[in-house]
Amino acid sequence: MTDPIVRARGLTRRYLLPREAPFARRRENVALGPTDLDVAAGSALGVIGESGSGKSTLIRLLLGLDRPSGGTVDVDGRRVDATAPARSLHWLRRETGVVFQDPYASLDPRMTVERIVAEPLWALGIPGDHAARVREVLVDVGLDPAMAARYPHEFSGGQRQRIALARAIAHRPRVLVGDEPLSALDVTVRAQILQLIAELREREALTLILVSHDIGVVQSLCDTVAVMKDGEIVERGATADVLLRPQHAYTRRLLAAVPTLPGRG
Repeated sequence: MTDPIVRARGLTRRYLLPREAPFARRRENVALGPTDLDVAAGSALGVIGESGSGKSTLIRLLLGLDRPSGGTVDVDGRRVDATAPARSLHWLRRETGVVFQDPYASLDPRMTVERIVAEPLWALGIPGDHAARVREVLVDVGLDPAMAARYPHEFSGGQRQRIALARAIAHRPRVLVGDEPLSALDVTVRAQILQLIAELREREALTLILVSHDIGVVQSLCDTVAVMKDGEIVERGATADVLLRPQHAYTRRLLAAVPTLPGRG
């Protein structure tokens, strides 16, 4: 059995709250309790839970974008040190690509699409013909390479998310992380991006970690699922097992809250 490509052990994140009175002891907010997590290479993990459950905190710690209060993260057997200078984490940025919730907010409006997609290539010192790679990856996400000279405001929301996906995979990462990448899109566009992510995962042999409140998205894309509540993983397992035969009361409540259409007579 091979080692997981992403491994967390005892991972925690606590924040100090403002003092309620002068000289009063500062209380702590536990955003993430002690958490162990393994993600196998080539697998797809869905992380679900209500807002404030700790999903995004977990993802930021796995990506080295935030400093844990305790515990460790290893990616491909190498320790992630979020306290180290940014340049020393270039190896981690090469291994990972990330797509955020709001495609417009995550794209610099002053940069052309070509510069946006090429940014990880020059920032990480990736050798090769960057312009050719930009054209290649735009085709991969279903965009015309001639669009490379345009700016983000000239595109629809779905097209902007395709640009964000192109940037995330331009440097050929092994792990693709999505933090609610579909929630800002309408239903029709969401289905298209969902299909695109599935195709990219297969074509590029990507490991996928997907945070989503949309259980249908997780069911479509992910092999395994972790259910989070109050900063803890309360249930995990194969997606079909967890969604069809949930063991934890919170998971059952979460699934019961999913809206369904009434059956036709």
